[in-house]
Amino acid sequence: MKTLLHICCAPCANQCIEVLRGDKIEVTGFWYNPNIHPFTEYRARRNCLREYANTIDLKLIEKDEYGLRPFVRAVAEDISGRCVKCYEMRLLEAAKTAAEGGFDSFTSSLFISPYQNHELMREVAERAAGEYGVAFLYRDFRPYFKAGQEKARELEMYIQKFCGCVFSEQERYLKSSKIIP
Repeated sequence: MKTLLHICCAPCANQCIEVLRGDKIEVTGFWYNPNIHPFTEYRARRNCLREYANTIDLKLIEKDEYGLRPFVRAVAEDISGRCVKCYEMRLLEAAKTAAEGGFDSFTSSLFISPYQNHELMREVAERAAGEYGVAFLYRDFRPYFKAGQEKARELEMYIQKFCGCVFSEQERYLKSSKIIP
């Protein structure tokens, strides 16, 4: 089986790739993350993934679009509810790319994060699968999160401090300084 793995970052992807390969699934990585801001953060995550993919012989498809304006436009009306738009942008594009590329299925490294809304992501991915006629390969990778972070530190990968969007970075700073907007 050939699966397209949407990848948000190398630290989240390393265990997903190992698990899928362990299940004898042929994995191709897919970088598409127009939600990640600022550009320095986007570049750091993308470049880390490129380097890691080379070391593990992972084919990587990149839709390398720094999407600040489209992302902000998509979430501007409901910033507190932005996550669904973020999931839709990335998972719909993953499903489309998987269908166009002849993959049997798609999934995402987002499913390793205990900080993401797992049920909402699954709902969006299933909707994307139906829209593009490609299977969504569901895996709950959360039990591997700690191992993935440990491996990332061991490999000296760049490890981000926030989800990715500029609003999540703002929330991180507000929590650390105890400022309420």
